[in-house]
Amino acid sequence: MPSATGGGHSATRPRRPRLYALDGMRLIAALTVVSFHWTAYVGIPGVWPGKTPREVLPTLNHIASYGWLGVELFFVISGFVICMSCWGKRPGDFFVSRVIRLYPAYWTGVALTTVVLLTATEYARSGAADGLDASRVLANLTMLQEPFGVHHVDGVYWTLWAEMKFYLLFSVVVVRGLTYRRVVAFCGIWAVAGALSVPAQIPLLTTLAMPDQAPFFIAGIAMFLMYRFGPNLLLWGIVGFSWMLALSRINSIKVLYESVLGYHLSWNVIAGVMTLAFALVLAAALGWFNWASWKWLTIAGALTYPVYLIHQEVGWTIIHFAQTKGLGVRGALAVALVIVLATAWLIHRLVERPLSGALKKGLDRSMLTLRQVSDEPGRTRS
Repeated sequence: MPSATGGGHSATRPRRPRLYALDGMRLIAALTVVSFHWTAYVGIPGVWPGKTPREVLPTLNHIASYGWLGVELFFVISGFVICMSCWGKRPGDFFVSRVIRLYPAYWTGVALTTVVLLTATEYARSGAADGLDASRVLANLTMLQEPFGVHHVDGVYWTLWAEMKFYLLFSVVVVRGLTYRRVVAFCGIWAVAGALSVPAQIPLLTTLAMPDQAPFFIAGIAMFLMYRFGPNLLLWGIVGFSWMLALSRINSIKVLYESVLGYHLSWNVIAGVMTLAFALVLAAALGWFNWASWKWLTIAGALTYPVYLIHQEVGWTIIHFAQTKGLGVRGALAVALVIVLATAWLIHRLVERPLSGALKKGLDRSMLTLRQVSDEPGRTRS
């Protein structure tokens, strides 16, 4: 395998401290997305009977209407963490790490959401279970439902397809062997491809280049290189260029959210929150949050993914149910948050940890067999 570093950097580097702050940022990002779906998003008939979230919680609604920006913070963190987690590892290790990280909790989320929507039809949002049959559920379990044109069991799963495309693109570099030079080149090529995809209007190019999401992933990758090798003008340039590209795409993104909110969003506020997302991960990369070493942040980070997977449809159902039982708006939100957090913890403890361990053992053996068989010289029958 090629050297894990390049461009004049030593392959042996001291172990860096765990970035606990990133775990905390992940949970904050998840909760901001939760706030958006629970108290801002208007496309949820039946959750707030006869009213919109803006009428029920006007002040919170105004703030939460920007909660979707937590997804952008997720993408920056993802660029950082994925690069960090696979540096110096084989392509097979990269594949295994992504499978065991994504699928156990996801399978549970799909199953739980399906059961809730099919059994709690009186409390689920109107139309949530329409077309929810075995074929749709099976397609969702693969996490490839979007390219096959199958509706998500839960709408929040769209971000997982964006993550999958990022993994696919980055795997090209992983297979070649991660080096500083190759990763920098990858960032540059992807940024240019994303920019070209806008005027080109070629569906496949747009799908892979992800012009709206690419700047966040690219910035996260460059921030990891700063963390590992130290900042320099080139890396600052990649981060700055990515930031400018991200802000340049605001108008195309915000129109989508305005359509589901029913009112105007401020360009300045969106730009400010996006800038904050960049600044937070950059500060962590530069070591400014090394003082935040509380162990509970690890638990916070572990809860993030399950919370994200189950908060929307399941959360809406809980909110509606709680209101029908006489709880007020704030009481219903509090009950839903407690249940979602507790369920996320159970998914992590009872599903993710044991199933990820079993999957890793099996996939590690599979990768070993693959390497051994691939290394054998070809034989032909006489």
